[in-house]
Amino acid sequence: EVPFCRQTVVEAQPLRHSLCLSPLRSVMAGVAPEGSQFDARNYDTKMNELLSDEGKDFFTSYDEVYDSFDKMGLKENLLRGIYAYGFEKPSAIQQRGIVPFIKGLDVIQQAQSGTGKTATFCSGILQQLDYDLLECQALVLAPTRELAQQIEK
Repeated sequence: EVPFCRQTVVEAQPLRHSLCLSPLRSVMAGVAPEGSQFDARNYDTKMNELLSDEGKDFFTSYDEVYDSFDKMGLKENLLRGIYAYGFEKPSAIQQRGIVPFIKGLDVIQQAQSGTGKTATFCSGILQQLDYDLLECQALVLAPTRELAQQIEK
């Protein structure tokens, strides 16, 4: 039987390469120096400093846009699953979000409900899984039980 990870506590690691895919204006990603602690009171100040520092360690947008799932370099079995679920073409957030996940970038997305965020990160995770390895390979955190149940489906 394949072990299934439902609850795991992990120590937060600093982000190295982060990507924010947001059709909205706000920036959601940043880089923390080694050993630093998150301080919510200074978050906006720190983000403004990072943004004004040429943003070499993170992006606020991803320039590559893929208008079909076939062009994203997805595994054949994943493509069959995507089409079997009734997806015909990627949504706007999927056009920019799946490939960065596949490339191993840290991705933070912000968009309205129903735009395809869950399918975006699930596709990226499923693409990277080693199906011969029988251990937990991905951890998905959700802020509410309802969202966690939706993601699980």
